[in-house]
Amino acid sequence: MFNLLRNRWRQFSARLRHERDPERTGRLTGIFVATAAGAPMHSLECTQALVDQGLADDRYALGRGFWRLTDGCQVTLILAENLQAIERQHGLPLGAGQHRRNLVISGLVGVELRHRQLRIGEALLAWHRLRPPCGYLDRVSGSGMAKALGRHGGHCLRVREGGLIQVGDRVTLV
Repeated sequence: MFNLLRNRWRQFSARLRHERDPERTGRLTGIFVATAAGAPMHSLECTQALVDQGLADDRYALGRGFWRLTDGCQVTLILAENLQAIERQHGLPLGAGQHRRNLVISGLVGVELRHRQLRIGEALLAWHRLRPPCGYLDRVSGSGMAKALGRHGGHCLRVREGGLIQVGDRVTLV
């Protein structure tokens, strides 16, 4: 019951913040790519977002990801604050990309992203849908990872305008 009330409060406060400050911003704190399904994630300082493909050198853009065609994401995103909470609560290491998401951002609330576009560096990305963790995550990152991420598994984005993105870039809701 407490979690339900807390989540509703977060959604309500995010709406209030948006009404007061429609141009909310956050920061890009991490970029991760893998060259193939199950390959280790590599941290990058910068990369190119490719229109209707994903991130350069990532499994999704290269067509080497583990997904069904109807379930694929061009770019995946997760919130740094959620990762920190999961690390504290479950004791799982997540700083080296074990979460298997491409972008890590801080300073925004997940509900703020829904049905919006995000400007990150030169790129414009559109929110597509939630990205819950799947059982494959446990096989690649270790048992219990999917359950730990739970409903904070992230978001799928589509690249609408390509360009360079770099760690430290401002993330602006459009």
